[in-house]
Amino acid sequence: MIVLKAPQDQVLGALQAVSGIVERRHTLPILANVLIRKTGNQVELTTSDLEIQVRTTVQFDGDAGNLSTTVGARKLIDILRSMPSDQTVSLTSNQNKMTLQGGKSRFTLQTLPADDFPLVQEAADFGPAFSVPQKALKGLINQVHFAMAVHDIRYYLNGILFVAEGKNLTLVATDGHRLALAQAELEVDIPKQEVILPRKTVLELQRLLKDGKDVDENSAIEMRFAGNQAKFSFSGMEFVTKLVEGKFPDYNRVIPKNHKFKLTLGRAPLLASLQRAAILTSEKFKAVRLTFEPGLLSIASSNAEQEEAKEEIEIDYGGDKIETGFNVTYLMDALSNMSQDMVCIDLNDSASSALLTIPDTTGFKYVVMPMRI
Repeated sequence: MIVLKAPQDQVLGALQAVSGIVERRHTLPILANVLIRKTGNQVELTTSDLEIQVRTTVQFDGDAGNLSTTVGARKLIDILRSMPSDQTVSLTSNQNKMTLQGGKSRFTLQTLPADDFPLVQEAADFGPAFSVPQKALKGLINQVHFAMAVHDIRYYLNGILFVAEGKNLTLVATDGHRLALAQAELEVDIPKQEVILPRKTVLELQRLLKDGKDVDENSAIEMRFAGNQAKFSFSGMEFVTKLVEGKFPDYNRVIPKNHKFKLTLGRAPLLASLQRAAILTSEKFKAVRLTFEPGLLSIASSNAEQEEAKEEIEIDYGGDKIETGFNVTYLMDALSNMSQDMVCIDLNDSASSALLTIPDTTGFKYVVMPMRI
């Protein structure tokens, strides 16, 4: 039975969309496979890692009739990648084997029964659905994702907090040393909902969401949250994920207010200076010393070999002299994930956190704690 027949790029695109979560090695061998369900000309592709499930539905030519089977996702993708993009490929099912053909190439792959594929049990208590443009959500994720913790024992930090309330959607990420917050306005009023999306889910959403020229401005993603699950629907795809359980820190208390000193400077020159100074920081101790004085910002770094770097930037600042230290990576992460020309830095003294914001924009805040140098 011919399961599908289509150009290589269409088949590869559909498979790559669902295969980002597939682990090459797993205790359950079937989780390395993609579940293929054919109903007439409609082919449904599903992958799972027991915590996240991704599904897409596509129309392909093929024989009439229905079929369900599973086949190795990565192998299929690797074979398709090696074929010319304009070549027509076909996938044929015969007993417990699947054959992929294109031109004079032919590959026979082992299948596993569809009934053995562990689908994620969807929650019954999803809250009200709400939508945001894909471009807007990808923009929010891009502004905060770098501040997520990695393998922290405080498991609730290994992800992003989503807060939907009224007409606001807020995303917050923190690893305990820095905090990033981004906000967007929704078109509908919704009751307050708070969930923590796991790190792997966030990175997969970031990969799948479209924000380029090829995407319609109004192309939206629909979101629904339940007690232990979140569901996203967009671009013909359905994405279900488990949530991180636990209480996220009160981020409003972390964001400093009433700063004594505020300055605005060019984002790109500041980032370039920090990148140069970072070259001479030590591998373990990524510290830079920032000295703010009237009209001048000095950036200095040194390492165990007693090598030193010093950068100077002219700034519009007339306050007290403040000498403070920061992890240079934390500053560079924030600046390189912004696209604006200018950045605001709010300071109190050498021992307090710095607040980075974007001029004339209330929807982004980045807090970074100082380091003792």
